[in-house]
Amino acid sequence: MEIKVIITGATGMVGEGVLLECLSHPQVKEVLVIGRKPYRGQKHPKLKECIVPDFFNIDGIQDQLTGYDACFYCAGISSNGMKEAEYSYITYDTTMHLANKLVLLNAGMVFSHISGSHTDSSGKGRVMWARVKGKTENALMKLPFKNVYNFRPGFMKPTPGQVNVKGLYQVIASLYPLLRLLIPGQVSTLKEVGQAMINSVLKGYSKSILEIKDIKILAAE
Repeated sequence: MEIKVIITGATGMVGEGVLLECLSHPQVKEVLVIGRKPYRGQKHPKLKECIVPDFFNIDGIQDQLTGYDACFYCAGISSNGMKEAEYSYITYDTTMHLANKLVLLNAGMVFSHISGSHTDSSGKGRVMWARVKGKTENALMKLPFKNVYNFRPGFMKPTPGQVNVKGLYQVIASLYPLLRLLIPGQVSTLKEVGQAMINSVLKGYSKSILEIKDIKILAAE
């Protein structure tokens, strides 16, 4: 089985890590990166790009978004310093707009979405970002995709060769052996996240919400 996937957020750390796994995986035939700016990492014969300045205005590129088996939605932003309306616009509204378009264009698509550890499934908790993430997860799972998987990674070790790695995660990479020993349930590698997302399409999983332990199990299958 060979699959064609769409990735958002490849100019961020998580999206780039997932992209690198897809490019190296023998069963991933093609990767379309869609984003607001070009990906400036490695070039690859599997890799195609579609620059979309505004995810709310994609009607003119719909023909480029058809024929795909999966979307790995890795775009996101920190909530630090943001009001809920602004954060919700980026995290909920933008995600749902693209998801609603893709579900119409690709029958049988799997939508695998990077959420976050400690996301609030009730959508009513006191922590703003967790509440918005929970609302997004719940809405995605109501769409008629073949499957929807919400991934909730915690601290992640970047993949060697990544260019989009901020200072904190460079420190995490150096401390990863210690963190894995002290808090194994809160850390994973981006390689595991990417492999798990690919396997969510190739093999499926019994849960729609994947915590860190689930990500590791699915990555190893």
